[in-house]
Amino acid sequence: MTHLLRTLAAGLLLAATGLALAYDPQATMADLSARLAKIGPAKIEGTDKAGEKTVPALYFGERKVNNNYDVVDAIRKAHGATATLFVKDGDEFVRVSTNVLTPEGKRGVGTPLARNKAYESLIKGNPYCGTVDVLGTTYDACYSPIKEASGKLVGVSYIGHKK
Repeated sequence: MTHLLRTLAAGLLLAATGLALAYDPQATMADLSARLAKIGPAKIEGTDKAGEKTVPALYFGERKVNNNYDVVDAIRKAHGATATLFVKDGDEFVRVSTNVLTPEGKRGVGTPLARNKAYESLIKGNPYCGTVDVLGTTYDACYSPIKEASGKLVGVSYIGHKK
C-alpha cells in the first residue's frame, strides 16, 4: 500500500508541476519560439491574404505561416494558451496565424496588434511580457520580435494565458 501511495503522490506532483509550467507565459513563449526555430529561419517572401488585407507572407524555413494554424493550435493544445504570429506591415503588426477568436467565433486573422505597451516595446525590436487586452479579453501575455537572419524586424510572436 505504501508503494501505491508513493506512486500516486509522485504522479500528483508531476501533474502539479506540469500545470504550473503550463500557465507560465515565459515558458509557453519559449516553447513557441523553439517550435518556430525548429521549422527554420524567419523570412518574408511575397504577399498573401490575412482576412481582408494583403500583407507580406511570413515564412519559417519553407513553411508559410499566413493562414496556417498548426503551430498556434499546438500551443493551445500543449499549454491551454492563445498564440498568434503577426507580420510587420508598414508600422502595423497584422495577425496572420492565430488561435484567438473574434466575438463572432472566427480566427482574428487580418486584425492589427493594438497600439499599447506591447506595441511600443516591439516596434523597437524588444520583447514584452505583461497584462494585455486581446480582442476584448484580458491575458497574461508575452510577445517576442521575429527577425530575419539579417536582424530586420519582420513580425511578432505572441502567447497569452487568460486571466
